[in-house]
Amino acid sequence: MSRIEEVDRDLLRLMPLPRHPEDGDKEDRGRLLVIAGSRELAGAALLAATAGLRAGAGKLQVATAASIAPGLSTVLPEARVVACEETEEGCLAPRAVAPLLDWAGRAQAVVIGCGLQHGEPLDDMLDALLASGVDTPLVLDAAVLGSLAPRAEAVRGWRGGTILLPHSREMARLLECEVAEVEADPLAAARRAADTFGSVALIKGQYSYIVAPDGRAFRFEGGGIGLATSGSGDVLAGIVGGLAARGADPLTATLWGVWLHGEAGRKLSKEVGRIGFLARELLDLVPGLMEGVAE
Repeated sequence: MSRIEEVDRDLLRLMPLPRHPEDGDKEDRGRLLVIAGSRELAGAALLAATAGLRAGAGKLQVATAASIAPGLSTVLPEARVVACEETEEGCLAPRAVAPLLDWAGRAQAVVIGCGLQHGEPLDDMLDALLASGVDTPLVLDAAVLGSLAPRAEAVRGWRGGTILLPHSREMARLLECEVAEVEADPLAAARRAADTFGSVALIKGQYSYIVAPDGRAFRFEGGGIGLATSGSGDVLAGIVGGLAARGADPLTATLWGVWLHGEAGRKLSKEVGRIGFLARELLDLVPGLMEGVAE
């Protein structure tokens, strides 16, 4: 059993992010595809997508339900927003899969799950994506985590590497066990998820644990109770996806993402208050925190 390493500045300096020359362009920093949002949860797509840009991704595409695409295009002018067919409930429809696979094949990282809705359309989309042969890093969060248990073999076979970002209830669905079992030993749950799915697996909490497929384990003391707020997980998923789009391997992207997200929360706890700050307020702090690690 590997020892548990603390996620701090010293560790991150040993696992640096890709460096981008001053004369580079946006293509050098990668293209991120965010598959997110539904009629009732447009904000989840906005938070994840913006976080990807704040983490340094060079180009951004957002695939979302047609009914919310025009609004997202207005508030997110930096992105190309793809309006996908949707169900009567305002969720992405199975017919949206074909164009999404084309976009995924041209991206350097894909984030899927934020603001999506559980159900057969999502399951069909996930099956098509996992069978597509795309080999870019895949960040799996929120709604899709509830669909993964019967798809463990397909997730293990994903060539680009996968990242799982569950909280304890989502982890219980992943592992098909009780929430109490996860909360009793979150590290063991993360180890089991990493082994079962062949993924970098995070379990979020006061102490967050990250386990790599090879068994390496890491711990981060969270950024405070204020991070337990609506949209916070969407921000984390976007940060991790943006780092992966820039070329960071799945483990490096996850460790940096967890640290940046947590440190932003810690900073807001001091400047705004222990609770009551908003998930969107985390976003502006990310670039400065990234630069600060290298100092």
